[in-house]
Amino acid sequence: MSGYAFHPEAFADLDEIWEYIAQDNSDAADRVLADIHSVLRNLAASPHIGHKRPDLTARPLRFHVVREYLIVYAPDEKPLWVVAVLHGRRNPRLMAAILHDRP
Repeated sequence: MSGYAFHPEAFADLDEIWEYIAQDNSDAADRVLADIHSVLRNLAASPHIGHKRPDLTARPLRFHVVREYLIVYAPDEKPLWVVAVLHGRRNPRLMAAILHDRP
């Protein structure tokens, strides 16, 4: 068992990330997803190492950066609940809207 689970739309985020990178290099896409999963395993073991982003949400979510992506997760859920995986350069208002719509 991995120790983490995905909101259905967070799982779709991973698919979109892979598809986008794979257009140029599928091996690179595989490496990015492997890095994300590696960090998620670490977060499942130590969920409070991420940081809070009160500018994006009032919910008790944590954020952790992997490469240029921001993993958004609920640290107190078992298994760790991954709410979103977003590109870090997205507009903060768009990120806040995405998080608002994902329970």
